Amino acid sequence: MAASSRSTRLTCAFCSLLLIGVAAGSLKAEPYDPLQTTQRVTSETFTLTDAKRKREIPVRFYLPQEKGPRPVVLFSHGLGGSRDNSGYIGKHLAGRGYVCIYLQHPGSDISIWRGWSAADQKASRESASNPQNWVLRIDDIKAVVGALPEWNAKQGHPLQGRVDTQRIGMSGHSFGALTTLGIVGQQFPMVRRSFAVPEVRAGICYSPSIMKAGNQQRSFSTINRPMLLMTGTKDDTAQGTTAEMRRQVYPAMPTSIDRYELVLDGGTHFAFSENKVRLAGMGDGERNPNHHRVIVALTTAFWDTYLRDDAEAKAWLQGKSPRQVMEKGDAWQFATAN
Repeated sequence: MAASSRSTRLTCAFCSLLLIGVAAGSLKAEPYDPLQTTQRVTSETFTLTDAKRKREIPVRFYLPQEKGPRPVVLFSHGLGGSRDNSGYIGKHLAGRGYVCIYLQHPGSDISIWRGWSAADQKASRESASNPQNWVLRIDDIKAVVGALPEWNAKQGHPLQGRVDTQRIGMSGHSFGALTTLGIVGQQFPMVRRSFAVPEVRAGICYSPSIMKAGNQQRSFSTINRPMLLMTGTKDDTAQGTTAEMRRQVYPAMPTSIDRYELVLDGGTHFAFSENKVRLAGMGDGERNPNHHRVIVALTTAFWDTYLRDDAEAKAWLQGKSPRQVMEKGDAWQFATAN
């Protein structure tokens, strides 16, 4: 009887271990899904005072529910935008545990539209997209990156204890994409100053653009970190930048970095925003609902790969999975560093 009891106990123990193993295997086998979120998200506004430049920089934080050090993603808006542009990306990333910081750049922000006629707005827009404002934007990013350790340590700050300063990514749309290219190391003719921020590990450019003159390969040759570029077949702007010009950025990237390019079929300049706008030369404002899904999926997989060193995310990004969230006409390519 005792032997039978021991046998029963051993059998039950074996079955329990088997069930635990099966359960663990099931959890491990769950496929990587960049569209899935796991946390509630909060949003807070804040203003950074850059005392050295006597400049106020409005920002918006998108924060995950869970505390603890998190990778940081910065976002720079396009010309005439604000810290509230493209918030759908920040909300999604925060829902996956990222701290997202959306900057607003005075001088090239929403203020250029206020109180002007249509003709005056055009002149204001052209005036604001100048090299001086670009440098101001670069220094805004540097000010925020420089403030991160202080915010992380400051009692009562929204980012207290929530920032991993070793895992920072930079992104931006349009003028913000140009800002991003400077932050990751792009060189410019006749400018001897380096604008690169070494703390930034990788970059995403939504609607990037090339220089209007000069050697493109030489200009991009100093970029030394992974890059993801996104544009659309109708990504034109009133300033004369065409979708074809935007597609010249990817082949100009150095072969020494991992680089990726998405081209959304029918994607206009505002495919990356949430605004329903109708501006001459920038598309008709109609939105393909799948575009945001693709943008969010690739953005997430890229950051998981390069800010979290997630091997499953990398396998997803460099495998066949991206095509599964795209539509037939979307174009996707990548190349790894050699």
